[in-house]
Parts: sequence; structure tokens; C-alpha cells
Amino acid sequence: MQFPQALDRTQLPLFDAFLPQSVAPLLTDIVETGWFEEPEPETFSELSLRGAAGNCLHLLAPILRELSQNQDARWLTLIAPPASLTQAWLRDAGLNRERILLLQPRAGQSPLELACEALRLGRSHTVVSWLHPLHRPARDQLANAAREGKAQSLNVSLG
Repeated sequence: MQFPQALDRTQLPLFDAFLPQSVAPLLTDIVETGWFEEPEPETFSELSLRGAAGNCLHLLAPILRELSQNQDARWLTLIAPPASLTQAWLRDAGLNRERILLLQPRAGQSPLELACEALRLGRSHTVVSWLHPLHRPARDQLANAAREGKAQSLNVSLG
């Protein structure tokens, strides 16, 4: 619904009426000097799923499918996925298997070390790990490695 407006009315200033005169110039200075910048994108995310393994994988499938179809030329890397996440499951879930690396840690290497190494190398747009429990220092390691490799880290906690 529209209401007719009289053409001879002047529009009131939007901010001047509500801001004290001492604040308005400060806001103008901030906008003009570019004081605020785009926030740095988050490099670490965590997804916690509870329930039967099959149900959890069913919930995870659309996320992995979207990541596997990312337009970035780099890999989607899965670090030490659960045994139920097989090549057949990847195919049945509709993931682009040509864009996915499945990596298992070598002898003497932890999944956390492998995930950090994969993130730092920068050859993956996203590194998905299944680390549980994940404490603050490990989260920070993953986030720093992801920043260094200009990648994203996603940890999936199945419970």
C-alpha cells in the first residue's frame, strides 16, 4: 500500500535528528577514511553431529557435496574420515570424487599434524578432519595453518 506524499515537504535528515552533533562528524570521518575493513574470513569451523553414524553421514553429505563442487581449482581433502565414509558412499552421496583427496596419517603422524600440513600447503580449499575431542590449542593450530595456506578447516565431531 502506498500513501501519497505532498511534494512541497522537505525531507528531514535521517541521522542528524537522532545523533548528538558531536558524534555525527566522527562517523563521517570513519566512513571517509576507511577505518573499518572487511573482517578476515573465518578459517576454522566445527560441526558436531550426534546420533547413529549413518544418520550423521546423511546430514554431512550435502555439505561435502557442495564443497566437492567448489569452483576453486584446489582439492577438498578429507583427513582420517570414519570407516563408513567409503568411495562407494562418496559416489552414492553425489560427491565429485575427482576433486577429493582421502588421506590417512602415516605411522607416527597424528591426524592433527596431517591436517595442519595439508592446510599449510595450500593445495586444498577445504580440509575436513574428524578430530575428537578438539581442544583450544588444536583449534588454534588448525586456524593458523589454514590462514597460512589460504584455506578453510572444517572439523567434524561425531558423537
